[in-house]
Amino acid sequence: MLLTWIAEVADEPLTLEPTDRRVEWETNTWWLGAEGAERRALSVPEVVSAFERTAEGIRLRIRATGFAGVATFYVWHDEQAGQLRCSTGSVAADELPFGGAYVPSGDLGAVIAGFLADRVPGAAARSDREEAHARSGPEVAPFPVWVCGVGPASPRNSSR
Repeated sequence: MLLTWIAEVADEPLTLEPTDRRVEWETNTWWLGAEGAERRALSVPEVVSAFERTAEGIRLRIRATGFAGVATFYVWHDEQAGQLRCSTGSVAADELPFGGAYVPSGDLGAVIAGFLADRVPGAAARSDREEAHARSGPEVAPFPVWVCGVGPASPRNSSR
């Protein structure tokens, strides 16, 4: 099901509103999960390919609208929720609307590998965070986010 859901993202509603990032976030952000058996059956390359096809589909849709600005499709592993999340925004890779620190990356495989290896989604991450918080306070390390430029004024990929 995960591969089907990833493919469907390319056809879901898409809003590029540089003056209203909240509308973009609410319209363009998707939460994707997979149960244990499905995670074990999936490979990193097939999930990566699914997201790359979705990014290309979004790029073509944006081109067809005549939008002329920067747009980024991005994917991250939300360890707290045990999900993959993806979104599209009219922002550059270093301006994504996260409240915490993140690292833009051209390596989608690493993001997917972390998700597929998460055997108890959300549980281990919570325990790790609690331990880190007890040691050093609430500071959380930056998380990797795969970024892919999909707007006409965007670089196609970022590999920082």
